[in-house]
Amino acid sequence: MMPRIIRLIRHLFESQLLTRRRFSRQTLDQIESAVRAAEASHAGELQVVIETDLDVWAIVTGKTSRQRSLEVFAASGVWDTEANNGVLLYILCADRHVQVVADRGFNGIVTEAEWRGVCAAMEADFRAGRWAEGVVAGVNAAAILVGRHFPSSGQRGNELPNRPILL
Repeated sequence: MMPRIIRLIRHLFESQLLTRRRFSRQTLDQIESAVRAAEASHAGELQVVIETDLDVWAIVTGKTSRQRSLEVFAASGVWDTEANNGVLLYILCADRHVQVVADRGFNGIVTEAEWRGVCAAMEADFRAGRWAEGVVAGVNAAAILVGRHFPSSGQRGNELPNRPILL
């Protein structure tokens, strides 16, 4: 019971203002450039979504960052890329958790451990207060995994926005 109360307090005191400070316009520009450069190196699609916190009901009912990332994956249309090669990097600031949700094109070719490695590196940067560096490093690490299985074909459209989405 105690961890849920602590989590609730963290979510209650996390603020949009703090998220905007961590992810300023300049930081969002930097992340957008990293996504654009990463996507130029492979045929996949990357989407970064940053959420400040969850509402009280979500915390009380025990919703995890993984469950929320799956909702965001569906709502943002990452699953709807032509080659089924979309990847969501979902950041929940209040928990300092990162979730990677990859479309079905990655099933059986990128392991959960490989995606968790991307998350763990980002989370380590976040704990050290390096938010921008953490996201850019995560984008670059995800791009390596995506590029291994979906190399650049030279011709591609941009199916998902490169700019991070703040929720």
